[in-house]
Amino acid sequence: MSKPFISSLQNTLEKSLVLLENIPDSVYIDATVGPFYSTIGGHIRHILDFYFSIFKGLNNYLIDLTDRERNNTIEIDVYFAKTEIKKVILELDSYLDYDLEEKYELIDDLGLGKMSIPTNLYAVFAQANSHTIHHYAIISQLLFTFEIVIEDKTFGYNPTTPVKVSSKILIVK
Repeated sequence: MSKPFISSLQNTLEKSLVLLENIPDSVYIDATVGPFYSTIGGHIRHILDFYFSIFKGLNNYLIDLTDRERNNTIEIDVYFAKTEIKKVILELDSYLDYDLEEKYELIDDLGLGKMSIPTNLYAVFAQANSHTIHHYAIISQLLFTFEIVIEDKTFGYNPTTPVKVSSKILIVK
C-alpha cells in the first residue's frame, strides 16, 4: 500500500509546483487580502513546515509539530519555495520501503497546550496531506480575490468532499 499512499502525497504537493509556475511573484507575496492578510507564500511555507517536522522526528520516533522551522525565505522567494517542494517530494520516495505502521509519538497543541499522541506514519502523512489540501482551499480564496482561476478543479478540495457544480457556483455540501 505504501506506493499508492506515497504517490498520493506527492501528487498533492505537485499541485503547489503547478500553482507557482502559473502565478506572478507579486501575487505569491501579496498580503493585502483581509481578514487575515496572509500570503500564498506563507501558506506554502506552512505546508512545508509540517513535512519538515515529520522528517526531523523520524530518527527518534518523536514528531513535534509545534517545533517548526518556519523558513521565511519560502514565503518570499518563489524559486526557493519550488526547490523546497521538490525536496519534500523526493524525500517522500525514501518512504516507499518504510514501515509506515511503526509507532511514533506525535507532539501537537490542539488548543489546550502541547500533548503527546501515539500514532504511526500512515496517520501523520495522511494528516499532512489533508492539511495541505486545507491550505490549498485558503490559497484558492486568495486567488479568487486576485481574479486568478486555477484550472485544476480539485485544487483545495478533499477527494471525499461531495461536489455539485452549478453554472457559476461551486456548491459543497
